[in-house]
Amino acid sequence: TIVSIIHFIMTKFLLTAAALVAGSAHAFAPAGSSSRSSSTTSLNEFVRGYVGGEGPEPIPFSSQQSSVNWDPFDLAGRAPEWVPWFREAELKNGRVAMLATVGFVVPEFVRIPGEQFSFEAIPKVIDAHDALPESMIQIFGWISFLEACTFPALANMDGYDRMPGDYGFDPLGLKPTDPQRFKDYQLSELKNGRLAMIAIGGMVAGASVTGHGFPYLP
Repeated sequence: TIVSIIHFIMTKFLLTAAALVAGSAHAFAPAGSSSRSSSTTSLNEFVRGYVGGEGPEPIPFSSQQSSVNWDPFDLAGRAPEWVPWFREAELKNGRVAMLATVGFVVPEFVRIPGEQFSFEAIPKVIDAHDALPESMIQIFGWISFLEACTFPALANMDGYDRMPGDYGFDPLGLKPTDPQRFKDYQLSELKNGRLAMIAIGGMVAGASVTGHGFPYLP
């Protein structure tokens, strides 16, 4: 099914890039020093003052006509206590989607060693899910384990100084020291993650409908 295909795409490349994901979680996410106790933001600010509401991209069919503080369903207003969870979910899915777009394109040109992964065995990347059931079981197991490791942090996110997307892991020291540059990095990750979530859906749909590889055109 399309759902299972999407699951494969989003998990296949993640295992080999787990360290990258964890590193970017700290490098581009809100830092602990800007915690709820020490931050100048408040619950009355749009989505607690998180980046992403600045705009000013135009949205022609919206009543607001722009992306400034865009929340047409008023999710932040109706469930303010869930805002950190919303942002955590958005960041996590955006990061996975960015990896997924790479993991969906790269095997069109390069494959890992093994006859079962060869171009002869699996000509089209989108067919890998059904062709490799044992690999899917292993991937699902490891991804589930990695996800379970984040449960304690997610459950206590609003109870201490961890901000959404911040796992306190930055072994390469990539986090900018300049506050404005750090905010720009946060916004860049957020927007690229949103674009990637849309992109991977379009890539899967294109590959499914056309039956062709990259760039998935008829």
